[in-house]
Amino acid sequence: MTTINDCCAHGENLLSVPDALTQLREAGQPVVETELVSLADAQGRVLAEPLISGRDIPGFNNAAVDGYAIRAEDLNPQQATSLPLLGQSTAGHASAEALKPGTTMRILTGAKMPEGADTVVMQEDVEVTDGQVSFPAGVKAGGNWRPRGEDVANGQAVRPAGLRLRPQDIGMAAAIGCSQLQVYKALRIAVFSTGDEILEPGEPLSEDSVYDINRYMLRSWLQGMGCAVTDLGILPDQYDAVQRALTEAATNHDVIMTSGGASTGDTDHIADVLSAEGTMNFWRLAMKPGKPLTLGQLGNARFVGLPGNPVAVGVCFLRFAYPLLCTLSGQEWPEPRSYQIPAAFSMKKKAGRTEFVRSVLQQSEEGLRVSSYAKQGSGVLSSLVEADGLVELAEDLTQVEEGDLLTFFPFDQFGFM
Repeated sequence: MTTINDCCAHGENLLSVPDALTQLREAGQPVVETELVSLADAQGRVLAEPLISGRDIPGFNNAAVDGYAIRAEDLNPQQATSLPLLGQSTAGHASAEALKPGTTMRILTGAKMPEGADTVVMQEDVEVTDGQVSFPAGVKAGGNWRPRGEDVANGQAVRPAGLRLRPQDIGMAAAIGCSQLQVYKALRIAVFSTGDEILEPGEPLSEDSVYDINRYMLRSWLQGMGCAVTDLGILPDQYDAVQRALTEAATNHDVIMTSGGASTGDTDHIADVLSAEGTMNFWRLAMKPGKPLTLGQLGNARFVGLPGNPVAVGVCFLRFAYPLLCTLSGQEWPEPRSYQIPAAFSMKKKAGRTEFVRSVLQQSEEGLRVSSYAKQGSGVLSSLVEADGLVELAEDLTQVEEGDLLTFFPFDQFGFM
């Protein structure tokens, strides 16, 4: 991985959020090989080559409703017309007979249109008596059937390479007759937490210990992305232990992801180990929350060092780690969907850094508004649980007033949020 930035000094040489995202986009590229998988195993995988249809869909003109196939010119537009019923065409059992002028044919949904027919009249709109079908006046010519190739044309690219496959994408692959797909292998990610105060949920807590939130959140998010996650537990605040665990994980993983230990405290060893054993691409951003974000390279593994506070972990994961992991997995960079929504709150903001405000959508008489969640501390997990998304406040902004248009990123665009 190309070195992105060498801002490793322990001063306030902070990289801006826009610059960090730009450099990540430029550096991101697949690090995993490809493999052929069955449709049954393709959910959530990233397509490695364009999906090209080798057939028209539908492959033949077919009825869109249960009814009667006719030639529109055989009907009198001014009054009811009676035509003799000759034969039928059902799905999978098409009639080999062409539709003769002045006759009609019974046809069911999905059945092939008989040659010569150009209209299907719904069965609810006709009367059938002794082999004669009476059609009302005013039947619309050309209605109720689907032409060959209406959905997909032979040779059409129906899905691009770099797409993370959804159920509907797999359905499209089935529709064009693919039984297997060439996809990127799952990204192998090792996940650690760090800190002597961190304990596994369920263990007895001392007065100065906390349960490990971050590792379980990260595991869930990564598994939701289709990654192959190795949970390597909690690292103590010891340089040698951190160094051993990280260098060993780098031998058989594509990505190492840690939380905590990335700041400048006496027991924060992540940045020091990465500087000594690998490459520091960038460290510490001009943002709140999530300033001590670390990105780098350790052996053949990409390294993502997240902050320790759970809200900062969430913000950094969604805004930085998520799109980076997508590109490493073979996916196109997923620019997050955002909306300009008026503020239902006011606040002052420090210049020179980007701030992410956990926010809640509200419906008012004036329309949709976005309000700030009451508690914005980076350790307040409820702000992630209860919020609808993030408001991103740019570096140069110093004041938010009610009614100002703000950039809002909804959480529901991430399938795992």
